[in-house]
Amino acid sequence: MKFFTLIFLTILFSCQNNSTKTKIASNIDSIKEIKTEKKSEIDLHDINKAEVMLEKDLSFNGKLGRYFTLNEYENVFGKPDSIVLVSKTELCNYIFENEDGSKDLEDKFFYKDGSRFENSKNKVAVDEFRFTKKNFIKFKNIILNSETTKEDLKKYFPYAMKHIEYIDVYNEGTTEVIQLREDDQNKSDGYILLFIKNNNLQYMHWWFPC
Repeated sequence: MKFFTLIFLTILFSCQNNSTKTKIASNIDSIKEIKTEKKSEIDLHDINKAEVMLEKDLSFNGKLGRYFTLNEYENVFGKPDSIVLVSKTELCNYIFENEDGSKDLEDKFFYKDGSRFENSKNKVAVDEFRFTKKNFIKFKNIILNSETTKEDLKKYFPYAMKHIEYIDVYNEGTTEVIQLREDDQNKSDGYILLFIKNNNLQYMHWWFPC
């Protein structure tokens, strides 16, 4: 079975930012094609060999980690372009789930310049982050931004780039994607997806199975 088949059979992207025209597919029917750059099949266990991108090694716009307060969000990113209740997107997983697994129906998604943040009361976390002229991440000593090319990514993430995938995403067209691990012990079922278009880094997304 191919590298991303199991993942994209369950992804339910649900961006609803009308102001940026960067909507991602909200159902599996919109993902038209999944194929590997090379035709040979890849052992699914190889996913556990991909490079790791730990949250502690990330800095968004050089100022914030993945989790921050509402005031910190507004100070760095400004007011949201739009706000949508997370419950309206029919996601099976929230970032800010309660300890018993229940979900706060008042939790919200903030959309800003194509990025998506989850908000619960005074807490905010990055869910999807779109690289723009002003949006970047610092990963260890590496700057990743909208000018980061595929050749750059091959230097930073050679294994993941070796297994790059092509997908068709609603309102995005054909997009390339690589998969990174989010923990170095392979305990998490989630992954970090980096999307590439026109040879440049486009956005990142934290993915977790239902």
